[in-house]
Amino acid sequence: MHTTFDTQSHLVDGRPLRVMHVIAGAEQGGAETFFSDAADALADRAVSQFVVTRPHNKFRLDRLASKDIPYKVASFNKFIRWPTQKIIREAANEFDPDIIQYWMGRAGTFAQKTRAKNIAWYGGYYKVRRFPHCTHHIGVTRDLARHIIDQGVPPQNVRTIHTYAVYDVKDPVSRSTFSTPEEVPLLLALARLHPKKAIDILLKSLVNVPDAHLWIAGDGELKTELQDLAKTLGVDSRVRFLGWRNDREALLATADICVFPSRYEPFGTVTIEAWAAKTPLIAAKAAGPKAYVEHETNGLLVEIDDVDGLTAAINRLIANTDLQKQLIKGGTEAFDAQFTKSVFQDEALKFYQEVLKS
Repeated sequence: MHTTFDTQSHLVDGRPLRVMHVIAGAEQGGAETFFSDAADALADRAVSQFVVTRPHNKFRLDRLASKDIPYKVASFNKFIRWPTQKIIREAANEFDPDIIQYWMGRAGTFAQKTRAKNIAWYGGYYKVRRFPHCTHHIGVTRDLARHIIDQGVPPQNVRTIHTYAVYDVKDPVSRSTFSTPEEVPLLLALARLHPKKAIDILLKSLVNVPDAHLWIAGDGELKTELQDLAKTLGVDSRVRFLGWRNDREALLATADICVFPSRYEPFGTVTIEAWAAKTPLIAAKAAGPKAYVEHETNGLLVEIDDVDGLTAAINRLIANTDLQKQLIKGGTEAFDAQFTKSVFQDEALKFYQEVLKS
């Protein structure tokens, strides 16, 4: 039977395109946040959606409900697999999707043969074998697409589709909320407290950035260790651990500089969030930032784990308002060209069309 896809109204055989998402994911994280953004964007283009996900993030489930996107929850237990497999199979039978998109490696291992076309989504350098029965693959960066092709996937079945940043202009957070003086330079880090995010390097850099205060928005396994490190370094009076936050726009509107020192980062949505917010960016040369940040054009790049280099970059940017304006201009241009909601919607729907025709 021939399937017809209307590129203007996004109808399949005369009815709305149906996309089912399967995502395990962590309780919080950049990829998990982007999944919610993607579902919102597709809903705004009248795509009918259904989600199978874990139950541990109420904010994510509330966002789905706000868009009237139905969902089922599953454990995604990698040892006792049959309950999750059963839920996915039943959801596919009930919803009858045109496409099932498996987000990240854990969900990918649960991919099943169905009538629908299966798509794998890569937010990191996963092995293709983690996505059995997926014929098409999405990488969020050009290098991830290259990584997928290098594992033997035909290039015509692989697409780079960037994440996008949701940025609604928000009023800044009052600095007094976190006992921060108005007149000091304010640095912001948006990151899980995980070794790969290199918040320890940022804390060490702060030692030689006079007067600057640092807000760290994120939670994770290293929280106590990083708090102890701040005390040992003597900077704890200038550091605020905010926990996980869902008001990133307001935090970025408050900060003078966004610092992104990750050791490992396949892409890093923080980059485009800073660009969208017009907040000057400093990033370490992990794979994602290195591929998209142009040094001294839309951000400053420093070597990974380079305390002195990061310190110098922060002090330089604080002191140079012309450089701040230059980075804001370049970041805005990069964001508008590649990372808006409309760009994502167009690219995703174009790829879905190609998948259905294949």
